Amino acid sequence: MIPYLPKQIATKGIYLYLGVLTAVSLVFFRHAMSIDFLIMGVMWVVGFFLLSNYCSKKWQETPQKKFLLNLFLIALGLRWAWTIFAYFYYFIKTGMPFEFSAGDSIWYYEETMGNVHANIKDVWDYLFVNTNSISDSGYIFFLSLLSKLTGESILIPRLVNGIFSAGTCVLIYFLAKRNIGEEGSRLAAVFSCFMPNFIFYCGTHLKESLMIFLMVAFLERADYLLRSKKYNVFTIVIPVLLALSLFSFRTVLGGAAVFAFVTAIVFTNTAVIGKAKRYMLIGWGLLAVFTFTGGTIMNESEGLWEQREDNQMAKRSVQTARGNQWAKYATGTVMAPMMFVLPFPTMVDVDEQYNQQMISGGNYVRNFLGGFVLIAVFSAIFITKNWRNLSLIGSFVIAYLGIVSTSGFANSERFLLPGLPVLLIMAAYGVTLLNAKNYKFIKIWYWVVPVMGFAWAFFKLGSRGLF
Repeated sequence: MIPYLPKQIATKGIYLYLGVLTAVSLVFFRHAMSIDFLIMGVMWVVGFFLLSNYCSKKWQETPQKKFLLNLFLIALGLRWAWTIFAYFYYFIKTGMPFEFSAGDSIWYYEETMGNVHANIKDVWDYLFVNTNSISDSGYIFFLSLLSKLTGESILIPRLVNGIFSAGTCVLIYFLAKRNIGEEGSRLAAVFSCFMPNFIFYCGTHLKESLMIFLMVAFLERADYLLRSKKYNVFTIVIPVLLALSLFSFRTVLGGAAVFAFVTAIVFTNTAVIGKAKRYMLIGWGLLAVFTFTGGTIMNESEGLWEQREDNQMAKRSVQTARGNQWAKYATGTVMAPMMFVLPFPTMVDVDEQYNQQMISGGNYVRNFLGGFVLIAVFSAIFITKNWRNLSLIGSFVIAYLGIVSTSGFANSERFLLPGLPVLLIMAAYGVTLLNAKNYKFIKIWYWVVPVMGFAWAFFKLGSRGLF
């Protein structure tokens, strides 16, 4: 078992990125990214691999409490540093402290300012009672409560989101520990600490940092409930409330969480869950279904599911109308098999997709780690055959990414982000399983990753007739 990210793999990840970035920038020179985005990409990739290698190796024997304290403080420091930098960077680039082409961020802020002097009950009724959709309501309610303490501050809510994002790294450790063991859990936590995509969203006013914290908290508490021999009303109610909270951030995410929990109840080995608790949890699940059937959550979920194909077709039609002629080929059938490695990194300047260029290094890291995810999936199904005991996290990521891949947002980094915590756990598991036999696959993957990056640049430019 390899309990840390080997230096050989870390340096290979860096060299491959520098190689493909150079190749894309030279071949498509007229559409090369600006120098600041190039620097950011190198910073994300070099920082992730070097720090993951160093910390995962150094912290192997560190006592758990000290390890978690170091993990949280370093994660928080990185997130706060980026938040402060991004605040001023966006102000210089856009004239306001919001990201490029900001839409949802400004809307969240404006909605919050409209509620800052309102009665809490009135805000609750506006967001959760007198509405046909509660998606996003949870985040606006959180910002509204926070604004009563911080006023009109834009920076403070983002710093608070940094605390949640750092806390997510700690939760990933506990979730991973029960699923893949101590060594793998430390590596997964280190991956999450330095993951560029998690750090990036702390510098925006978007909901992703808090939403992912709640999502991982649900998975961790649900996993604890399934595996613990002792349980009470609180250990049952907490994951239920966390699952409900996810519907108020993104309806599909809440649906995937419920599906994963039900799947885990059915498939987890009896030796782990126990017969009595299995029947009890099934009863609770049925009660929850009957309680919410016909309500706002159920109606919204049904509407999204029934419109999934129409939404995909509409998104492709809009992209084609804008000049992206090859977008019609990015269907669910094409994208679904790649869901463990998406999204592809944007390494060219096209259609003013500046946010995607800023985080291109993070998306490359996801592509690179995808090879280890595939090793973990293959091993769980065919070698160790412990997939039943990984059914909670496995069914969640498959359900959520499966739904996204059949929508019009199959390569949207923001929509794919909730699957990342589980993918990092699986990637860490894949690293710990490395041996001479499956490392041959990784050597092949070293060729696949740069091809994906270059091909995506070719696709984005070619579909618009820019070369």
